[in-house]
Amino acid sequence: MVRPINDTFLKAARGEKTDYVPVWYMRQAGRSQPEYRVIKEKYSLFEITHQPELCAYVTRLPVENYDVDAAILYKDIMTPLPAIGVEVEIKSGVGPVIANPIKSLADVEKLGGISPEEDIPYVLETIKLLTEEQLSVPLIGFSGAPFTLASYMIEGGPSRNYNKTKAFMYTEPKAWFALMDKLAEMIIIYVKAQIKAGAKAIQIFDSWVGALNVEDYRYFIKPVMAKIFSALREENVPLIMFGVGASHLALEWNDLPLDVVGLDWRMPIQQARELGIQKTLQGNLDPAILLAPWEVIEEKAKAILDQGMAQNGYIFNLGHGVFPQADPDILKRLTAFIHDYSAAK
Repeated sequence: MVRPINDTFLKAARGEKTDYVPVWYMRQAGRSQPEYRVIKEKYSLFEITHQPELCAYVTRLPVENYDVDAAILYKDIMTPLPAIGVEVEIKSGVGPVIANPIKSLADVEKLGGISPEEDIPYVLETIKLLTEEQLSVPLIGFSGAPFTLASYMIEGGPSRNYNKTKAFMYTEPKAWFALMDKLAEMIIIYVKAQIKAGAKAIQIFDSWVGALNVEDYRYFIKPVMAKIFSALREENVPLIMFGVGASHLALEWNDLPLDVVGLDWRMPIQQARELGIQKTLQGNLDPAILLAPWEVIEEKAKAILDQGMAQNGYIFNLGHGVFPQADPDILKRLTAFIHDYSAAK
């Protein structure tokens, strides 16, 4: 029996009028929550995500603790990569480390495909548990985008400048576009499986694509993003795009067949509207402000809300993810303030 859900987030994502501004926080599951820290003393991220009951618990915790209007599946963007032949290890204090980085077209051609039911059944089971039994709000599924995934696959791990990735893109264009096609195929299959299992919206994280200028984005990235979003459009769920330090690409995203443009804190909501972005906007409180006195947080949130509420189609979020030092009580208070302030307008 599927539980009825609060669909305020879904309505806002579709640009419809809502009774109040919905809110959820990127990386709201885990990190700063004391219950999560207890779990992490015993289990690694890998172990949590491979246990559906435990992973579902971590995913729904912020909904129960903060009263947010959507849950986002707890997992890592690296999750589907081992299925296609990428050897990934999540190293503490470092992040994803890849033992067999991509160096040539031959390496790209060795990559396989993904069969979600066989390769990631634990992800699908977690989604089913949440959407059929546990959640009263929509569940957001997600995937990393081709550029961000490729950056790890080429660099061999996290990077500050993405020099290897961009060098590969410029010097091996045939291999680059072959890699984009491989990743697009994987993402489409992977995300469609999440939707089939019960995810009600999808966010594509292109966390590091801000490293590219607009011209390079249009040539090397935008066609594959159009391919992905066009394929996912068939599933009739809201589609969200987000990247960090990528405000200069917001108009490019506005062209794509998606529903929600996610902004980090660098571009004000009002500026995005003035540029001509009419899609639903999501964002964009600087996460660092969560460490400021409440009066500052309230003032900043109010200014963002006033801009967001100027027209239908707005979802409050942070401009990037919750970090470990964030106080859960502040997130709960902020959620209540957003609901109350926007409902009274």
